[in-house]
Amino acid sequence: MPPNPAFQIDVYWSFRSPYSWLAVDRLSSIEARYPVKIAMRFVRPLALREDGFFKQARPQWLPYLFKDVFREGQRLGVPIATPRPDPIVMDLGTGEVASEQPFIHRLMDLGFAAEATQGRGLALAQAIARPVWTGVENWHEGDVLKDAAAHAGFDIDALTQWAAANREEISRMLADNETAQMRHHWGVPLMVLNDEPFFGQDRLDSLEWRLQQMLQAQQ
Repeated sequence: MPPNPAFQIDVYWSFRSPYSWLAVDRLSSIEARYPVKIAMRFVRPLALREDGFFKQARPQWLPYLFKDVFREGQRLGVPIATPRPDPIVMDLGTGEVASEQPFIHRLMDLGFAAEATQGRGLALAQAIARPVWTGVENWHEGDVLKDAAAHAGFDIDALTQWAAANREEISRMLADNETAQMRHHWGVPLMVLNDEPFFGQDRLDSLEWRLQQMLQAQQ
């Protein structure tokens, strides 16, 4: 990211979304190649944001999603595998979501801490989502996340401590993010550039095209 970015892209992003994972490397590439700042606006997965979502989904939805996600990963050359464990504790057969959700909240805490303290939520998400979405078994245990974060220059213990000391700030950021997201769309990844939304990892080319137009208009 340049010292004085010309534009900011707000990215509404979920650690449980495979499509968010498929987008993250390309988002990082956009930030590296253009004078833009990507601001990560972490949101809860649909399983938590919309009560009963998976109970009401059509039976074809989940099987299609799995087929499409792995097909897109292959097309894009992005490694992707079923998370072990799923960041959301739930019964995929019944759609019942557990009341206790230790995995997703830990991931989100780290993301919020990295964005709030360093403005590097994208780099943190890119780093720690990798073991989750490339099939590393028991990614939540031991030093898996710590090592992944350290590789990107983060001290996971410091991020964890910041999150523990700033629960109210995290709650405020989460509420603001989810309210802002719903002004444009309910899904992730959702990119907003100059109040123009681009929903889905398959709209990153459109986002980049619009960004190029805006930068050319400044010249």
